[in-house]
Amino acid sequence: MKTSIRFSALLAASFLLLTGCAAAGTDEPAAGTAGQTVTIEDAWAKAADDGMTAVFGTLVNKGGDDTTVVSAQTEAAEMTELHETVQNDAGEMTMRPIEGGLPLAHDAKAVLEPGGDHIMLMGLTAPLKAGDEVTVTLTFSDDSTYEFTAPVKDYSGANENYEEGGE
Repeated sequence: MKTSIRFSALLAASFLLLTGCAAAGTDEPAAGTAGQTVTIEDAWAKAADDGMTAVFGTLVNKGGDDTTVVSAQTEAAEMTELHETVQNDAGEMTMRPIEGGLPLAHDAKAVLEPGGDHIMLMGLTAPLKAGDEVTVTLTFSDDSTYEFTAPVKDYSGANENYEEGGE
């Protein structure tokens, strides 16, 4: 009888220990810098021969901390900015830099899409044709970085104006 009780107690303790480990593995947010915990899903860039274009996708923060994307860089353009699309005083949709960067709460997503927030590439260094790829490096508020590659696709929508200097 004592062996049976000991075995039952050992079995129950093992179950609790394994359950605790499983919960810690699924409930705990990822630890590390934003560059280690933020990823992008479904990234793509709009094809363009010259001038300006944009990169889109869904940023996912799997980390335990809020962060901000403070800048973006790519060799495909002379200048890269984080942009938002807003309505100006004349009722036109215009693009402008996002003041202070793009905030990304912990365990949240930020959608970068035509007609919304996006990564703007200005002064293309070469044409971006459908089928090409563009590599972008994001810098976060903790000074960490994340690099991703986006395929270039043809897209004819979201032809907003660029409004320099804001509204």
